[in-house]
Amino acid sequence: MKAIETTGNIDDLGMLCIDRPLAIVSHSHVRIIVLVPEDTDIDPDDDPTETVLEGLQQGFHEAITGQTLPLSQLWDGIDDN
Repeated sequence: MKAIETTGNIDDLGMLCIDRPLAIVSHSHVRIIVLVPEDTDIDPDDDPTETVLEGLQQGFHEAITGQTLPLSQLWDGIDDN
């Protein structure tokens, strides 16, 4: 059995509507597994928008006030162990 991953939506009638056609040669009977996100599904790699904005604001403030290192100095001393 071959697996194809795609995305789609469930319409008002409960019908599955996929985002793009599947590359399947002929009419085939298929098995479908639907994964529905829950409110508790939180990706640990996704930072909240507020955190990202705070980081951008802090970085912008540091850049404007000269609290940054020149790029040429970022790797200075890294091999001193």
